[in-house]
Amino acid sequence: MKLDILAALNAERAARRAVVVITEVESGAQRLVKAADAGKDPLSEIIDKHLRMAKSGMEETAQGRVFLTVHVPSPRLVIAGAVHISQTLAPVGQLLGYDVTIVDPRTAFASIERFPDVKVIAEWPDVALPPLNIDHYTAFVALTHDPKIDDPALVHALKRDCFYVGALGSRKTHARRLARLKEEAGLSDADLARIHAPIGLPIGAVSPAEIAVAIMGEITARLRLKADKAEKSEAA
Repeated sequence: MKLDILAALNAERAARRAVVVITEVESGAQRLVKAADAGKDPLSEIIDKHLRMAKSGMEETAQGRVFLTVHVPSPRLVIAGAVHISQTLAPVGQLLGYDVTIVDPRTAFASIERFPDVKVIAEWPDVALPPLNIDHYTAFVALTHDPKIDDPALVHALKRDCFYVGALGSRKTHARRLARLKEEAGLSDADLARIHAPIGLPIGAVSPAEIAVAIMGEITARLRLKADKAEKSEAA
């Protein structure tokens, strides 16, 4: 690998940005494609597929065989609310490879006893979230039903371009939430439309464990599927 490609690759990985190195099998020529530039590349569809799956592999193209070496940041799951749903959601997220963090200023809930194997930050979102440097490869969920906790956390997640932002609550509760966020935080309709609420896939979930499964299903769809297919799965 040439030094300029290696330097660019290391810079993208350090910044937690996805990147692909494409190697022409016959000639050995290599080039680097940043995720932000993938849509303009002649191999855009192939690159998009490998980025979504986070898998390297061989592909046949009109220009010949190429090998795509994919570097995608490990996903994160940040949960606002150390509630019953979180007690299932956190370990399920870990099983799926997410680095999980729970944020809740209520120390009676945010305890090591209730979450023995999870990073728990017993601080308000405005204190806890900025140091986490959440980014596009972060899924964020708000589960407390407390606007003082959920609202500022949702605003932060939207501004940090998390690939998934979800919030617990009925349609009426969410409508009131949207009105608050629009009036008090100045979020646009496009920003607000990114919030998944009611949260989770429509599978008829009732118990906290079932709701956690529905949430992780929706997060997985947003991570792995094209946007149009993810939307169909959520509307099913």
